[in-house]
Amino acid sequence: MTSPASGQRKLKLLAVTACPTGIAHTYMAAEKLAQAAEELCIEMKVETQGSIGAENVFSDNDVREADGVIIAADKDVDRSRFEGKRVLAVGVAEGIRHPEQLIKRVRSAPVHRTDAGDGARAGASWTPTGGGGGKERSVVYKALMNGVSYMIPFVVVGGLLIAISLALGGDATAKGYVIPEGTFWAHVNAVGVVGFELMIPILSGYIAYAIADRPALVPGMIGGWIAGHGEFYDSEAGAGFIGAIVTGFLAGYLVLWIKKAKVPRFAQPIMPIIVIPIVATTALSLFFIYVIGEPISWIFTHLTDWLSGMTGTSAILLGALLGLMIAFDMGGPVNKTAFLFGAGLIATGNQTVMGMCAAAIPVMPLGQGLATLIRRKLYSEQERETGVAALFMGMFGISEGAIPFAAARPAQVIPANMLGGAVAGAIAGMAGVEDAVPHGGPIVALLGAIGGVPMFFLAVAAGTVVTAITTNALIGINERGTRDTAPVLVPARVAARATAGPETPAGAGARAGAAALVPETAGAGSASTSGPNVLEGGAVRTTAPAAPAAAAEAEPADEVLSGHLTAETVKVRLEAADKDAAIREMAAMLATTGKVADPEALVQAAFAREEQGTTGLGEEIAIPHAKTDAVTSPIVGFARSSEGVEWGSLDGTKAKLIFMITVPEAAAGDEHLRILAMLSRKLMDTEFRERLTAAADEAAVLSVLREIR
Repeated sequence: MTSPASGQRKLKLLAVTACPTGIAHTYMAAEKLAQAAEELCIEMKVETQGSIGAENVFSDNDVREADGVIIAADKDVDRSRFEGKRVLAVGVAEGIRHPEQLIKRVRSAPVHRTDAGDGARAGASWTPTGGGGGKERSVVYKALMNGVSYMIPFVVVGGLLIAISLALGGDATAKGYVIPEGTFWAHVNAVGVVGFELMIPILSGYIAYAIADRPALVPGMIGGWIAGHGEFYDSEAGAGFIGAIVTGFLAGYLVLWIKKAKVPRFAQPIMPIIVIPIVATTALSLFFIYVIGEPISWIFTHLTDWLSGMTGTSAILLGALLGLMIAFDMGGPVNKTAFLFGAGLIATGNQTVMGMCAAAIPVMPLGQGLATLIRRKLYSEQERETGVAALFMGMFGISEGAIPFAAARPAQVIPANMLGGAVAGAIAGMAGVEDAVPHGGPIVALLGAIGGVPMFFLAVAAGTVVTAITTNALIGINERGTRDTAPVLVPARVAARATAGPETPAGAGARAGAAALVPETAGAGSASTSGPNVLEGGAVRTTAPAAPAAAAEAEPADEVLSGHLTAETVKVRLEAADKDAAIREMAAMLATTGKVADPEALVQAAFAREEQGTTGLGEEIAIPHAKTDAVTSPIVGFARSSEGVEWGSLDGTKAKLIFMITVPEAAAGDEHLRILAMLSRKLMDTEFRERLTAAADEAAVLSVLREIR
């Protein structure tokens, strides 16, 4: 590194920090990197990609003048703007724990080239250090969650529009549930069908995009479209979401392989926008049509013939088999084989086979929706919202409502779906349930097309409960195994997801589970805050906390963290010796404000968030938080422990400075996220922490905390 005194230009670095939920770790890593750069006399600009959007975004000049780029992130970060720059990609925790080392390592990092395999970016930023063989698994998981997070809106919008149009404009006929052509509801239904048609290519395209960046988007989407339309390979049903997952990964890795080809310099600019998309799209499409599509068509035909030979066997066995097939791929070839088999027998006067199918059809979305209600902590906020939509779609026999869950966790969800579908089909077969129209779900029974209505509903209910319980059990087992065996640098459940989330994701989502909240380091939360003139339950409450005189002289109490932290919610001597007891003690303190409707629910929300990943941030800090309707408005509490509480922090330190943030479900907006971001940044200031630790009483603590801006 050159010295400023030498007359040479100071080293200029850029850094990007991001975590799946975009809160505490994002800003803590940013502050740590900035502090380390200042100590090393290096000029650094840090861009944060948090939940409230990208901040301190780089300009073209910033990138042009930079000597290197550090990406400390646990989610996908676009590297295309860093072409020709040295880029070092690590997890966000590395930015917090070893900022000086990263600054030294970036000077010898590889130069980023768009033709050198952008897909590696996903694995590098998403994999725990020293993970051995974990890197490739992380790339695959992250790509899948990326596709799911982008797909979910299409499933929800398309499914709900179809369900609404069927409910309000449809008629039960011998050809199924039909909406008269040319009517208003027929047009609404057509819009919903477009959403469902796009769902499959979107899933495939964004899986490919996560692996190999923009050049993979076109082959991924076109490949997904072909996978979803069986007419391309002489099949009566497309390959569904399973085919889309296959084409997504094939497209992504095919593009990565093509990028490795050495081409003349004059051809390099057109490679990502012309050559790679055309070559990859053509190769993938023809491969799917001629190599993968033919077996799908063959299996479809022979499954139908095989089922036709089973009509004389046990009705229970046939019902269970049809239920397994209906639940396997939700609209894919196996599902369609069973459905068309049952529908074809209606014309022969045999309505019992369709009755078995009709009972199994709604089980998957109803079961997955119920699962999100039973154990909310296992699911991100986006997944819980999708679960509500899935319940609605299940009522109308739209099995595709469960696809986002199956795509995100196929190993847990598909077996649970199949078990529930088999139970529903077997009960319907045993009871001789009949269906006069080729459609399924409770809506068909309510409109009089079902014979044996009580047993039909019993079959649906039994299958739904079995699916929900089995799904949660399998997810719980999987997550416990992950926590026990994998190095944890970030919370185990991302949004991810969405999707993230796309957050998410899942996946994201991308985002945390049940009462889980905003940041990725959060844990409990819940109370609300208030200062004078806070609206509660429709009435204005004028609560003026009895702050000590010193605090009043410095600044009004409602100025501390936007009024969410007051003298009532500060404790300078925490008595608890362990994390659970500390959360309970802080929740009890927050309850004294009168804004905690259910203290025990608040505690459980905090515990649920901790199960998603530690909220110990290191540097003797913990910020548990929760989003729960156990509180009526946002509250921030602070407590100080002289001995420290073991919180599972990244750096192994015990938590001595503990902030508890809690908000109602409807109040987790930008203001709350900004407060957490400001708090995380300020706590990286060593001198600020020292003064907070040395503050003699509540008034002195409030005085120090007023510095947060």
